[in-house]
Amino acid sequence: MRSLYIALGLLAFAPVGVVAALVASGTVDANSLSMMLNLMTGADGPTADESTLARRYEVPDGFQLSLYTADLPRARFLRFTPGGDLLVSRPHEGDIVLLEKDLDGDGRPDGTRTLLANLQRPLGIDIHDNWLYIAESGRVSKIRFDSASGQTSGELQTVVPNLTDDGNHWSKTLRIGPDEQLYLSQGSTCNICEEEDQRRATMMRFELDGSDGEIIATGLRNSVGFDWAPWDQALYATDNGRDLLGDDTPPCELNHIQPGKFYGWPYFYGNNIADPDMNADPQAAERSPTQPVHPFRAHNAPLGITFLEASELPDTYTKSALVALHGSWNRSSLDGYKVVSLHWTPAGIEERDFLTGFLRDGEISGRPVDVAQAPDGSIYISDDYAGAIYRVTYEPDREGSALPMPQPISRLDETPPQWLANADLPAMASSGEMLYQKLGCRSCHDEGENPSRLDALSTRLGYSATINALAYPQAPMPVFPLSDTERRELAVYLLWNPESAD
Repeated sequence: MRSLYIALGLLAFAPVGVVAALVASGTVDANSLSMMLNLMTGADGPTADESTLARRYEVPDGFQLSLYTADLPRARFLRFTPGGDLLVSRPHEGDIVLLEKDLDGDGRPDGTRTLLANLQRPLGIDIHDNWLYIAESGRVSKIRFDSASGQTSGELQTVVPNLTDDGNHWSKTLRIGPDEQLYLSQGSTCNICEEEDQRRATMMRFELDGSDGEIIATGLRNSVGFDWAPWDQALYATDNGRDLLGDDTPPCELNHIQPGKFYGWPYFYGNNIADPDMNADPQAAERSPTQPVHPFRAHNAPLGITFLEASELPDTYTKSALVALHGSWNRSSLDGYKVVSLHWTPAGIEERDFLTGFLRDGEISGRPVDVAQAPDGSIYISDDYAGAIYRVTYEPDREGSALPMPQPISRLDETPPQWLANADLPAMASSGEMLYQKLGCRSCHDEGENPSRLDALSTRLGYSATINALAYPQAPMPVFPLSDTERRELAVYLLWNPESAD
């Protein structure tokens, strides 16, 4: 065991000495040590599979959980492209991976490829006006990106240079705001200290070309995730509270970010409680700390936050967001390791469990990092510990469960389905064509610069597989409230060939 501590101490990662000391003292258990080794050295974490999902995980009634991919180690932040592909940042691998949208309906990406490699620990990513913006640890960069083909062109261009990336919280998160400006958050170098670089532990704002940079909020220890509420464009950010004040102190935070506000760190935590390890705020005469709008449990480590487009969700999700709680590492009893939903109500912000089971019977099977919503309304969650992406869909009238999405036994029918025998195929094809027009399917499959054509669909899918794909659509295809008869009519329109009929 002593050799393990020595190896940990030799790693070029700032908190390792602390971790080694905590292991030696018995404060860090085997779970925490495994997580630290996974984070710092890339050691294998747990494996995500359909059996684990069915056995461990739970989502609210009406929602269904499936495994989108289980082979993406250290997957962190997510962003959907306008073309429906999913981008995944992996700072510890130095790359951005593109998961091609699932057009064949098997519940998995149609392909996985590295879009950009040899980056400087990239985390935050966003797309605007045919540019892909990347928050590397020491700079913000951008590159031309064609969302139709999922390809970049040209060279990376530096937008914001010379960002410091020393210390604990070196990662940077960026988003393009509703005002078409670039927002950048960057964490502190330490657990608790006064920063030399005044840009650390802040949120900044720039023009899209990187000019006119300004600090808009201070005192944010590590605000990894932020997003805008769609109903009033208010900006909210998660924040990780400091460590080593006990199991239940201080709380992590959700803050309403407003220009010019100070959010407390390092002099205050929680509801403006003075930190015992710091002297008085030297700028107390000019500022006072702003309280969080919602507390998370201590050491739950809230990371990605995404406000939901909830038109197809229950009414309770009309004003809601999902937050990934990465989970504790320095708590005597582990806590967090789940995704929660936040609901804006007249009485305030209410927190509820959304995806649970990552921590069960003292065993950790994954650590949620980020949440993204696809164009079809389905929800994707990254897990950097198990190297997985999960997909959550809403299906009314079904109990919440973590079951694999139903899949056809064969992509092509082994035998024709029984209902075809006595069906009026010309009439069904005519009705299916009208549905195809009514639902606007042509806009994706027959029109535009890169349509996903269905001309040869019958060579790839049979009736069972086509009906299954309509019942369980994959991004970017929207979820349509179709009856069984309507799905059959659409399938006949897409697959039936009158010239080959007897």
